[in-house]
Amino acid sequence: MNQSNPYEIPNNAVITIAGTVGVGKSTMTKALANALNFRTSFEKVENNPYLDKFYSDFERWSFHLQIYFLAERFKEQKRIFEYGGGFIQDRSIYEDTGIFAKMHYDKGTMTPTDYNTYTNLFDSMVMTPYFPHPDLLIYLEGSFNDVLERLRSRGRQMEQETPIEYWKEMYERYENWINNFNTCPVMRININDYDLINPNTSIEPILERISEHIQISRKFIKS
Repeated sequence: MNQSNPYEIPNNAVITIAGTVGVGKSTMTKALANALNFRTSFEKVENNPYLDKFYSDFERWSFHLQIYFLAERFKEQKRIFEYGGGFIQDRSIYEDTGIFAKMHYDKGTMTPTDYNTYTNLFDSMVMTPYFPHPDLLIYLEGSFNDVLERLRSRGRQMEQETPIEYWKEMYERYENWINNFNTCPVMRININDYDLINPNTSIEPILERISEHIQISRKFIKS
């Protein structure tokens, strides 16, 4: 197997970073990509034809927005694997259906008919043996207070103005989702165990854990 790094992480590996808002997904994505000389894949929010409409009327546009996100993430996943892998991905395709679409359904801002249509489409597109699932999903986790402190420290106005109850609900939904997720291998990292903002922090322990997880999962698939 051709390697370009000392950690025995395959050049064609695809690693997805997941976790609630504020845990440091983008920072982790960039750090891992730099260390492995991998490409990055970030969520595209510009030119989204539904986002502004959605924020003005959740009930009217939640279904359209989720369908749009599903199509865009599906195309991105397809592009990553057609390229031959070697990507670190910020956010997974799985979080939309497991967290955001379900939240709209639970709150009544997506009708049962629209939710069933969306989940059936998701299952047909993604939950099949033909869909290229990532080699590893890294879930960034911590206590709610730790996550809240990170949100406050980065100082984004929209996040500062959002009620704490919203972040609490999002945190709990993420925890419930990851505890039941088994679509691809998962590696959990507590955000208190590293500080990638600190230039003296080494990412090597994380890379070693990633290598172990991917080697085990690939051997399991081959056997």
